[in-house]
Amino acid sequence: MKKNFFIAFEGIDGSGKSTQVKLLADKLTVAGHQVYITCEPSERPIGKMIREVFSGRMEADHRTIAALFVADRLDHLLNKTDGILKKLEKGYTVITDRYYLSSYAYQSPYMDLKWIIDANSLSANLLRPDLNIYIDISAEVSIERIKKGRSTTELYETLENLQQVRGKYFEVMDLLKDEEKVLVTDGNRSPEAIADDIWKNISAAFITETAL
Repeated sequence: MKKNFFIAFEGIDGSGKSTQVKLLADKLTVAGHQVYITCEPSERPIGKMIREVFSGRMEADHRTIAALFVADRLDHLLNKTDGILKKLEKGYTVITDRYYLSSYAYQSPYMDLKWIIDANSLSANLLRPDLNIYIDISAEVSIERIKKGRSTTELYETLENLQQVRGKYFEVMDLLKDEEKVLVTDGNRSPEAIADDIWKNISAAFITETAL
């Protein structure tokens, strides 16, 4: 029986992923897990380059961005010091804020979805999440939260694009329903209500099992 596992949080910008990652990590720590929190783009060199593109400090074609994510994700998984696979091997439960479903949703409005899935297939074959948690909000709520939370916006953070991305998330989740375990939770509720919903599902699927 697995004593640790891999969880990926997904959702459009402003959905509250970062808050829920921390709340889940706190609950898992109390339950006796060593928890490692990470994110994509990663904090490593390729991930930093992607962040430069998102902020507008670098220019890149959507095809280049997609390829950078493929490379960053593989480095995120395989890095021998703090890669996800290394952390899982050491017994950590790993939580990531975004994984390959984000690439499928955010890049497919501009590129062929099959190409994106194929390009990320090595990562998917190396490690699929034990659970993807998709926090659902509308694009309108997303824009409202982004404007309230910070003074600048990044690439992809427009109402039209976020509407497309939300639609792509549901398209992808339906397409991959036999391959990916996904929990969809309503992100319009209080952080505490969302966290309780997530914990109920996590504890039923993993915590009870690992305690046996």
